[in-house]
Amino acid sequence: MTDDSRPLPLAARANLFAHLATMEQAGLPADKAFALLRLPAAGQARLDAARKLIARGVDIADAGLRSGLFSHVEARCVRAALHAGSPLATYRRLAASHAERVQLASTFKARMLVPLLILFIALSLRPLPSLIVGTIGMSHYLAQVGLPLLALAAIYRLAAELPRWRDTLATPEAGLHIDAALLRIPLIGTLIERTNLRDFVEHLAILLEAGVPMFEALPLAQETMSSSAIRAAHAGVVDAVRAGATLSGALRKTRHHGSGHLTDVVLAGEQSGRLPEALFRHAASESAALSLQYAQLAAWLPRLLYALLLAWIGYSILSSKAFMPGGGMAP
Repeated sequence: MTDDSRPLPLAARANLFAHLATMEQAGLPADKAFALLRLPAAGQARLDAARKLIARGVDIADAGLRSGLFSHVEARCVRAALHAGSPLATYRRLAASHAERVQLASTFKARMLVPLLILFIALSLRPLPSLIVGTIGMSHYLAQVGLPLLALAAIYRLAAELPRWRDTLATPEAGLHIDAALLRIPLIGTLIERTNLRDFVEHLAILLEAGVPMFEALPLAQETMSSSAIRAAHAGVVDAVRAGATLSGALRKTRHHGSGHLTDVVLAGEQSGRLPEALFRHAASESAALSLQYAQLAAWLPRLLYALLLAWIGYSILSSKAFMPGGGMAP
C-alpha cells in the first residue's frame, strides 16, 4: 500500500474500472491492460506499484489492493469475479457506480457556481459606496471583499476534510457523535441516510453477484457506509445472519429511513432466489430518487441564496449614506 491510504478520487476510479472493462472485453491480459492505463498524478505512483506487483505474478485483485488502486471492497469484488471466471461484469458495475457519483457531484457543483459569482458581486458592491466617497481606502476595500471569501474557502476546505479528520484524528466515539449530529439536520440527514443505504445495497449486490458468500459480503458492504452512526445501527445485521436469520429478518430490526422498503425488496429477492438482481433494482431506484432530490436541492439552494444576497445588497446600499445628499462627501 502506498503512503496515502485514502482511496483514489471517484473520477479516477471510474476511469480505472471502465478501462479495465474495455481491456477485459478485448481479451488483453492484466499486465497489458495496466500498461495501457494512464491516471492523474495522484494515482500514477499507485499504478506503477500495481504494474510491478503484476509483473511478479501477483493477481490483479491483490496488486490493486496492495498498491492502493482498489479499496478493500473493490479488491474483494474483483477477486471473487476472477475465481468465478471473468471480472468483466464487476468492472462494469464498479465503473458505472463511480461514474454516477461523479456526475451527481459535478451537477451539484456546477449549479452552485452562479450563486458564488453573485456572492462575489455582492461583496464587491457592499463597500463600494464608501470607497467612492473616500471613507475607506483601497486596501480596506480589498480586505472587506477578500476576507469573507477566504473565510468561506476555509469553511469549504474544513467541510471537505471533515470525513478524513473524523476517520484519522477523532476518536471513534467523537466520530460517532459527529455523524449522529449530521443525521439530525433536516433534509441533509435524510439524504445522508438514503445515500448510505443505497451504497450498502449496491455494493452488497456487486459482491453477491461476483460470488462472495453472504457472511463475507455483508461486513464488506457495510464498510461502504460513510456514516459511522448508520454503520453502528446496522452492526447487528451480520451477527443476526450468522446466527441463522435471513437478511430480510435481520434488516427488519433496523430503524433507519427506507429500511422497511428495503426489507420487502430483500424478502422478495430471497423468495425468488434472485437477491442480487433485486438489490440492483432497489439501488437503481434509490439512485434515481437521490439524483432527483439532489437536483431539487441544487435548484432551490441557489434561489434561496439569490434572495438573501439581493436583500443584503439592497440593505447595504440603502443603509449607506454615500448616495444621500451630503452623505459622506468631503466638504
